Amino acid sequence: MRKLLLSIAIATTVAACATTTSPTGRKQYVGAVSEAELAQLGAQAFAEMKAKTPQTNDARQAAYVRCVVNDIVAVLPADWRRTGWETAVFADDQANAFALPGGKVGVYTGIFKVARNQDQLAAVVAHEIGHVVSHHHDERITRQAGAQGALQMIGALLGSRYGQGAANAAVQGGSILAQTGFLLPGSRTQESEADVVGQQLMAQAGFDPRAAVNLWQNMAAAGGSRPPEWLSTHPDPQSRLSELRARADGLLPTYEQARAAGRRPNCG
Repeated sequence: MRKLLLSIAIATTVAACATTTSPTGRKQYVGAVSEAELAQLGAQAFAEMKAKTPQTNDARQAAYVRCVVNDIVAVLPADWRRTGWETAVFADDQANAFALPGGKVGVYTGIFKVARNQDQLAAVVAHEIGHVVSHHHDERITRQAGAQGALQMIGALLGSRYGQGAANAAVQGGSILAQTGFLLPGSRTQESEADVVGQQLMAQAGFDPRAAVNLWQNMAAAGGSRPPEWLSTHPDPQSRLSELRARADGLLPTYEQARAAGRRPNCG
């Protein structure tokens, strides 16, 4: 009953939001915050990150990442190209990167352990930028706002019928259900979509889309234990590799056309 109520309440809350279509044709619920507010949040988070985490002293690393980012940005739609993109390379051993609304890209120096050439680094950068241009942050915030509102609704409904203890238990249990049955599946969908969009972007920019396969092979090898796919925000590594490999073959003509048109990245 609790799970049914959660599903109904979430559906009611999210239905009140705006809808749009993602780059892969998926229906999205967005609009909990405006684009300007998203950009402001991204800029604020990026500023805090730069204040708390030291950046690399290696000017070549910084130029290398900036070169890859600029080449990816150059093939974005005009509205996204006009965003004032900013890049930072953080001196941190984790193999990770991120992109934020407002055109902020952060790369950790640990990524160079798995992204061993410019094409593999482009796969990372394009994937992260893919999240931004697919409005995933807006979608995520809207989903979280919907889930929080739904949990409060369930607490009120059960509290009026069974008392405050039942209401508290519903909200606490509902938080787990929202994470495992609503928010995390959406995140897995976003990760898969960012793979699709990112691989397309890197091919359009003249980076070899097959390098995305090599990158995730390196990531999987560097990874250790991981949670089950149903409790993870990332797709299963083997499924991901199979999809990346199949998509890379289909993107080779795009890559070759980009190279023929003069898009030949030389970032080092």
